[in-house]
Amino acid sequence: MDLFGSNTGVICGERQFTYTEFGERCERLATALAALGIAAGDRVAYLSFNTHKLLEGYYGVVQAHGIVMPLNVRLSAQELIGILNHSGARMLLFESDFAAIVESFRTACPAIEWYAGLDQESAPADFSYEQLLERGHPKRADISSYDENGVAELFYTSGSTGTPKGVMLSHRTLYLHALSVAPIIKEPETAVDLHTIPLFHANGWGRPQISTMLGLKQVMVRRFDPVTVLALIEKHSATHMSLVPTMANALLNCPEREKFNVSSVRQIMTGGAAASPELIERMERAFGCECLGGYGLTETAPVITLSRPKREVPCANDEERYQRQAMTGWAFPGVEIRVVDLEMRDVPRDMKTIGEIVTRSDHVMEGYFDDPEATKNSMAGGWFHTGDMAVWDEYGYLLIVDRKKEIIISGGENISSIEIEKAVAAHPDILECAVVAAPDERWGEVPAAIVVARPGSGLTTEALLAFVEKRIARFKLPKVIEFSTEPLPKSGTGKVRKLVLKEKYWAGKTTRVQG
Repeated sequence: MDLFGSNTGVICGERQFTYTEFGERCERLATALAALGIAAGDRVAYLSFNTHKLLEGYYGVVQAHGIVMPLNVRLSAQELIGILNHSGARMLLFESDFAAIVESFRTACPAIEWYAGLDQESAPADFSYEQLLERGHPKRADISSYDENGVAELFYTSGSTGTPKGVMLSHRTLYLHALSVAPIIKEPETAVDLHTIPLFHANGWGRPQISTMLGLKQVMVRRFDPVTVLALIEKHSATHMSLVPTMANALLNCPEREKFNVSSVRQIMTGGAAASPELIERMERAFGCECLGGYGLTETAPVITLSRPKREVPCANDEERYQRQAMTGWAFPGVEIRVVDLEMRDVPRDMKTIGEIVTRSDHVMEGYFDDPEATKNSMAGGWFHTGDMAVWDEYGYLLIVDRKKEIIISGGENISSIEIEKAVAAHPDILECAVVAAPDERWGEVPAAIVVARPGSGLTTEALLAFVEKRIARFKLPKVIEFSTEPLPKSGTGKVRKLVLKEKYWAGKTTRVQG
């Protein structure tokens, strides 16, 4: 407010707010919550798509000394009930889209005392969001009254590899993460950040503190739709956005893409899944901008690496540059990263020897909420163990090859499912691809690729294999290729649910089903 008060701060549909107006709404929310009885450490949950009201919660709830807890809108009612009860949330703010399932929370979630309707006053809401703000008043927060090591945000993991866990992030973690990552924003005085990824997703909620700190114009994308995103880029001259590869592919394959002026875009960050060099190249050519791969987890606030250029690593041509920019990248300032074996020894930096990524820094979470055992296991030896397997080089560049539980062991060889997925996804007719282990009498298990091709492409198994075998060794080629006409099953955060895909291959088997 003091630095950027008159600047347009947030645009949400037809509404827009200066930073002064946005800041005052956050202060009204904070004082209204305090008047209700929200106290230090109380969890305030949101069930909402990307809107200015959810963004206000990021600042208003924490100014009330509470803990903001955005919920994954893709979860089932039972999954949400489990999270709400585990967290002990005292308040829920929700959009009317979810009124039907919220009704069941009245009896299933006894800890919730207040329900606020974000877009209207209707059952089961006790009052509307705007009525809540009317109970508050603008009041500048006393920064000295906050414990910087206190928890500010609580995010539950997707549960793709087990029961969802509540990740606790402190005020200190959040502001140091913002300070560390902010320098990547080009020309912040004219930058426009498009919030394309849901704010409950790691790649989404990692942006607000950076954008607000720099005074960027922030444009809310309520729900991702390629045409909507392209139209918002043109309308607001958006310069920055983050995408997961499936979103990037959707934009590239949007039939209406050429109708929109996207020349304002300066930088696109990809994360959430591995991107191929071909995808990086296509995005740069389509948007005329820089496209960089990055890496992080809910537990690391989230970003800890980015494949940004490094002076001592010259690229001889564009092909080498795309290869670099598709890598997991190298660490941000203040982040320590290693790739280690089972004995916590660094593996050779030869881009061949696989180890687990471990990290320690101010970006790392405070721990898992009400789960000391899981916290202890993940922080063994003082390092956070990511569960991601990677190789690295002498310059500190990482390249993730797989999740620890998803390495395919075929005839004694470790095969990276991600490497195969990148090779398959490089084909211009592929929209989605997932590779899992399938049982094989001779080799124990072999790679199986489940792919979604562009409608009308006519792509065949033979043509796809001929394309892929030019990119990876023959022993890594998928022995099973299955074409799906439906989108691949995904978790609440958009990750492909490989265990679901794997189950049909391993039905009745006992080996490696839990991999």
